[in-house]
Amino acid sequence: MTDHPSEPTLSPDELRTLFLFEALDDAQLARLSEAGRVERRLPGTRVYQEGDPATCFFVLLRGTVAMSRRVQGDEVEVSRTDQRGVYGGATQAYITGEFSQLYMNTLTAVTDAEFFVLPAEVIGACVREWFPMAMHLLEGLFLGMRATQTIVGERERLLALGSLSAGLTHELNNPAAAAVRATSALRERVAGMRHKLAMIADGRLDGSQLHDLVELQEDAVKRSASAPDLTPLARSDAEDAVADWLDDHDIVGGWDLAATLVAGGLDAAWLDQIAGAVGEENLEAAVRWLTYTVDTELLMCEIDDAVNRISGLVAAAKQYSQLDRAPHQIVDVHDLLDATLTMLHGKIPEGVRTVKEYDRSLPPIPAYAAELNQVWTNLIDNALGAMDGTGTLTLRTRRKDGHLIVEVGDTGPGIPPEVRPRIFEPFFTTKPVGEGTGLGLDISYRIVVNKHHGDIRVDSRPGDTRFRVYLPVDQATREPVR
Repeated sequence: MTDHPSEPTLSPDELRTLFLFEALDDAQLARLSEAGRVERRLPGTRVYQEGDPATCFFVLLRGTVAMSRRVQGDEVEVSRTDQRGVYGGATQAYITGEFSQLYMNTLTAVTDAEFFVLPAEVIGACVREWFPMAMHLLEGLFLGMRATQTIVGERERLLALGSLSAGLTHELNNPAAAAVRATSALRERVAGMRHKLAMIADGRLDGSQLHDLVELQEDAVKRSASAPDLTPLARSDAEDAVADWLDDHDIVGGWDLAATLVAGGLDAAWLDQIAGAVGEENLEAAVRWLTYTVDTELLMCEIDDAVNRISGLVAAAKQYSQLDRAPHQIVDVHDLLDATLTMLHGKIPEGVRTVKEYDRSLPPIPAYAAELNQVWTNLIDNALGAMDGTGTLTLRTRRKDGHLIVEVGDTGPGIPPEVRPRIFEPFFTTKPVGEGTGLGLDISYRIVVNKHHGDIRVDSRPGDTRFRVYLPVDQATREPVR
């Protein structure tokens, strides 16, 4: 503050003319007079800036000032006054303990302005000493509200964690159950293969025939691994053709075998090779043995897919929670978005289509990954709630002016214009009683703006609501968002 033109201070009698100090006694006024100083500001200059350390308490002596707050990245003027004696700055300096003393708004001199300025530690000490009862009431009110917000925020996080855990459990249960079913069926098929192999190899086949049959088995395995995906109509036609071939060769239950053989990529022309290899008398046993082979391969593929799905879900959960990773790290936001989508998959209704429009050329950025995942969770969950089961959820990424932009869009009814300025306020919610705490967007705003020095904005109209998160690409270069 020393770079601004200043006079030593105001006299006690001059201080008594200010409504804030008019009830103080001579000793109290003398203390403030000794500690304070008078400072001037030119038109258009900032007296103090929102978010900076709150080091001083300002009382207006003359001139006009404007107070503003940062709302969704824009400076919004809250009030403008020329009333002598109005004050601002370190208005919470009386609070002690582990509390960050920051300016809660921005004050700008509209005209030439003059202020009586007190250091924050002086005004704080005076309030605590001179007004002990008021001090207890004010501190209790402030800390009580802060504790309430913390408790409710933790409760919201716990509920969100419970919802995510339920969804993850459901997602894990499906592939796990599929693996269990496939393992049980595989055990039966392997037993059947052993039985048929004993029948085939009981001496009725010579070495050459057995060798040909084994080669057919290897070919069946290769075909199963690369079997094409058929349309329902094409699959039905192929099964009819194979079933007819089996019936023509007097193989019992041909229709049941046909589905497995077609799924393995085998057709009637391929089956003709079996008769040539083992003869008509051993044909049924050989066909059934090869069918068991195909079924076994299909079951093993099913188990492999299920296990990979489980592994992928566990990896996504690890990415989402950022377990065993440093809080602040270099991250790819696309990995974080995909992990969040995986965790929320169980909450996405069948009627909601998910569209991802990623710019994969975007560089990794320094960030608190776990906390960004909480932002994505809040925005996606709100988007899903707005669409009420039907619509399109869109995730986009792009770069602009040194910032990486993540956009979460939905096709819901939109945010009413009268509500939009309040959506980032603590405890404000448009959800019915019992369905929302009003902390999701407030927490998201604080994570993006305060912790990552970015911004979060919203554009909304019926059928198209878009939340945009701006994150600095290089934390060392914190360019203003335009």
